[in-house]
Amino acid sequence: MRDYLLTLCVTAAVTYLLTGPVRKFAIAVGAMPAIRARDVHREPTPRLGGIAMFGGLCAGLIVADHLFNLNGVFELSNEPRALLSGAALIWLIGVLDDKFEIDALIKLGGQMIAAAVMVIQGLTILWLPIPGVGTVALTQWQGTLLTVALVVITINAVNFVDGLDGLAAGMVCIASAAFFLYTYRLWYGYGIEAAAPATLFAAILMGMCLGFLPHNMHPARIFMGDSGSMLIGLVLAAGAISVTGQVDPDTMKLFEGSERQATHAMLPVFIPLLLPLTIIAIPAADLVLAIVRRTWNGQSPFAADRGHLHHRLLEIGHSHSRSVLIMYFWSALIAFGAVGYSVHSASLWIVLVIVGLSAVGLILLLMPRFTPRAPRWAEAFVPPRYRRRRRAAHPEDPATEALDGQHGPGGSEMASPVPERAPVAVGVSGVNGATAIGPRSRFADRDRADSSR
Repeated sequence: MRDYLLTLCVTAAVTYLLTGPVRKFAIAVGAMPAIRARDVHREPTPRLGGIAMFGGLCAGLIVADHLFNLNGVFELSNEPRALLSGAALIWLIGVLDDKFEIDALIKLGGQMIAAAVMVIQGLTILWLPIPGVGTVALTQWQGTLLTVALVVITINAVNFVDGLDGLAAGMVCIASAAFFLYTYRLWYGYGIEAAAPATLFAAILMGMCLGFLPHNMHPARIFMGDSGSMLIGLVLAAGAISVTGQVDPDTMKLFEGSERQATHAMLPVFIPLLLPLTIIAIPAADLVLAIVRRTWNGQSPFAADRGHLHHRLLEIGHSHSRSVLIMYFWSALIAFGAVGYSVHSASLWIVLVIVGLSAVGLILLLMPRFTPRAPRWAEAFVPPRYRRRRRAAHPEDPATEALDGQHGPGGSEMASPVPERAPVAVGVSGVNGATAIGPRSRFADRDRADSSR
C-alpha cells in the first residue's frame, strides 16, 4: 500500500506543479477560445490542462517501475506499456483539438485507433464471466470489438460530463478510488496477480485528478480540455479492461460450502462486468440522454447544447459549486455502493445505507434554493455566501437621516452600501487571470451552441 501511496503522491505533485507553466503556455499559444453559448464561465480560460496530466501519468509509471513491489507489474505484463502508447496517441489528438478544434469524426477515429493500439499490445478482454453460464472465452475479433467499444464509450462519457469547473476530474477521481479498493482487494485478498496492473492504473489516475483539481475548482484557472478529458477516460477504461475477464473462480475458491454461499461468493466474479458501468453510470446516462435528445430534435449526436445533467442542475436553481457537489455525491454513492455490496453482499445494512443516502440525494436535488447559514461564531471560517446577511439601513432610520443631514443634498451617496464596480476593459486581467471581454450574460441563447468545451 505504501508503494501505491508514493506513486499517487508523485503523480499528483508532478501534475500540480506542471499545471501552472502549462497554463502560461496555453495563454501564449492562444489555446483560450472565446466563450460559447453553452459555457457557464464568464471569462476566456486557457485549456490544454491535459499536458500536465499526461506528465503526471508518465511520472507515475516511471516511479512505479523503480519500486521493488511494483516493478513486477512491468516485468510480468505488457499492459503498462500498452496504456502509455494509447494514452500518448489520444493525448496528442486532444492537444490538437484544444488548439485547432478538429472535427468530431476525426476524434472518434483517433479514439478507435488508440484503443486498437492497446489491443495490439495485449490490453484486451480475453473472456467474460457470464452468470448462469460460467467463463466464456472470446475470439480475437470479439475481444477487440468489445475492448474498442468500452474505450470509446468511456472516453466520450467523461468528455460529455466535462462541463463545470472540477466536475470531470472529481467524478473520475471518485470512480478511480472505488475501483482501486476493488482491484486491491482482488490482488491482496485473493492473490490474483492479473489485478495488479489495474490497481496501479487506478492509483495513477487518482493522482492525476487530485493534482489537477486545485487549479480547476470554481472559478477554474485552467481547463483540462479534450487533451485531459479523453486521457483520463482512456486510463479509466484501461483499468476496467485490465481486470474484466481476468478473475479465475477456481483461484478464488468460490465453490466451497453450500449453494447459497457459493452464489454470494460468486459476486466478485460478476462485479468486473458491473463496476465499470457503475463507475461511469452518471456520465453514461448523460451520454445516452444527449444522443436521444439531439437525434429527437433532428440534430447531430455530436452537436453541443446546454441540456446536460449539470446544465439542468444550474437551471433549476443550484449554484455552480452545489451542482458539482451533487454530481460528486451520486458518483460516490453508485461506485462505492457497488464495491461495498461486492464485499458484503449478504448484509442487509449495506442496502439500507444505499437507500438512505439515495433519499438524501433526492432531497438535495429538490432543494435548489436552500442555502445553509453558519452560526455567528463560525462566519469567519466559511465563504461569504454561507454567512448571515446584515440588516440594511433604511432611510427612516435616525442614523441614516443624521448622515444625510451632514452631507446635505449630496448625502445620498452614503445610501448605497456597496459602490458600483467599474466595468473591466479589454486586455485587463480578470478573476481567473485570463483576458476579460466585458459583461456577458450567464446563460446565453442555446441556439448558438457550437463545438464542445
